[in-house]
Amino acid sequence: MAEIKKIKVDTRWVENMLVEVKARDLTQYVDQPLAGGGTNKGMTPLEYELAALTSCMITIGLIVARQKRLALKGLSASVEGELDYDVLMGKAKEPRAGFYKIKVNFKIDADISKEEKEGLLKEIEARCPVGDNLSNKTPVEVVLVE
Repeated sequence: MAEIKKIKVDTRWVENMLVEVKARDLTQYVDQPLAGGGTNKGMTPLEYELAALTSCMITIGLIVARQKRLALKGLSASVEGELDYDVLMGKAKEPRAGFYKIKVNFKIDADISKEEKEGLLKEIEARCPVGDNLSNKTPVEVVLVE
């Protein structure tokens, strides 16, 4: 039987738009920019979602590279998500509240061919749990950048 692991996070509202998030023995803060009524003490939930995706992809990339004994010089990613703020703000009901497009520009710095990098990127995509969660609800476009 597969190993099933539970991930637990506790979240609570602190004040204004500030939210405290606890995972294991770590505490993070989610907030809004000053213009959005927040105190700018943390990333927004949408920024955390995109950060979760790219940090998971990099972590999986490190695991895969270690398993394949690839000498990496670096992994980096830049991600952008597009959404309709009118839906988020309650001014419209369509198209949807969440991201309708996420694009990850992923860079692999290693002495391997472009084809090998593309193969590594495909394996990272296939094994990334955050990407799997998002792509089953939101289309995710991932492209290799040189």
